Amino acid sequence: MNWSTLGAECQIIGGGTPSRTRQDFFGGLIPWATPTDVTRLNGGRFLKATSETITEEGLNRSSAKLLPAGTVLLTSRATIGFTAIAAVAMATNQGFANLICGPRVVPEFLAVWLPTHRDRLIQLAGGTTFKEISKGTLKSFPVPIPPLDEQRRIVDVLNRAAGLKRLAEQAQAKARELISALFVEMFGDPATNPKGWPTTNIGALTSYTRYGPRFPDRRYEGRTGAHILRTTDMGFDGSLAWGNSPVLPVSEEELRKYALTKGTLLITRTGATIGKTALFNGASRPCIAGAYLIEIGLGSQVVPDFVLRFLLSDWGQRKLRAGSRAVAQPNINVPTIRAIELPLPPFKLQQTFAKRVSEVSSVADLTRRAATAAEQTSGALMSRLFGS
Repeated sequence: MNWSTLGAECQIIGGGTPSRTRQDFFGGLIPWATPTDVTRLNGGRFLKATSETITEEGLNRSSAKLLPAGTVLLTSRATIGFTAIAAVAMATNQGFANLICGPRVVPEFLAVWLPTHRDRLIQLAGGTTFKEISKGTLKSFPVPIPPLDEQRRIVDVLNRAAGLKRLAEQAQAKARELISALFVEMFGDPATNPKGWPTTNIGALTSYTRYGPRFPDRRYEGRTGAHILRTTDMGFDGSLAWGNSPVLPVSEEELRKYALTKGTLLITRTGATIGKTALFNGASRPCIAGAYLIEIGLGSQVVPDFVLRFLLSDWGQRKLRAGSRAVAQPNINVPTIRAIELPLPPFKLQQTFAKRVSEVSSVADLTRRAATAAEQTSGALMSRLFGS
């Protein structure tokens, strides 16, 4: 692959801020970008509108320049290394180095390549009050120049991966909404129990409860043993990413004693994440609950998905948090969880609910797996081409 420099391939133009003492410099028709406009895109690539605008007079009486659509906006001061592409002609403040690409560079390609080298850009930045990377440093910054068709292909792969990720996030959000609505439709609001189900408490439905064990005598070694599930492996939506958890060497006796079985509920018991709840549905490797989790083994008289969704409901979360004790940091204990009351609908109705939850979740999971595969492909591509 051929390499060049930003200065050789792009015109690099700074930004500016009109005087804030002149109200007539602001509120015009010219979009005027700040770094916040770019970071607010949250991974989006094109900047179409800005939070502030300036007038022709403000543009002419400042160092700001009107940049053509297609300019790559690179944040270069304090918040360094974030990019966007101007979707329309606009100006920026002095927190940018703006790159007008020459004929050998596709703007979208440059916009995805630069953030992969954010750490290097920050290292090259100078300044004491805040870091800033100079125009001169950027001019000599090396950049790969694949053929234009290859640049467009790379952008297309990354765009598709980003699109699948957005679809997966939307599908997961929709699934959460549908499952929550389904719970209320089938069982009623658990706060008022309008369907008059008999009530019980969680303790009456459990086969065992315990705190996750501690293993202070050894370190994670990442090859053989059991995954130790942490609070960070649990989402607030009931998801559980056991594959991201570290691996600890454990004995056969410890596995027999502590390995999680399918259908076990896990609840975080301390700190800001108190009340996170997930259902362990099995894994390809043994898993053990971490020390900051509470295990709840459920008896055969209740469907685990029903208890999970009860605890994830607004009412269930309020009950969990209300039972926490404020010491050095909030925490909740096993007796408090066992005492939480809940309505108990007929077992067959719970089974029907669990089946419908599985159907809704499977659609979202298909999208998520496709997005994960696309992200892995794009990540490998970025690593191969950009060395990131």
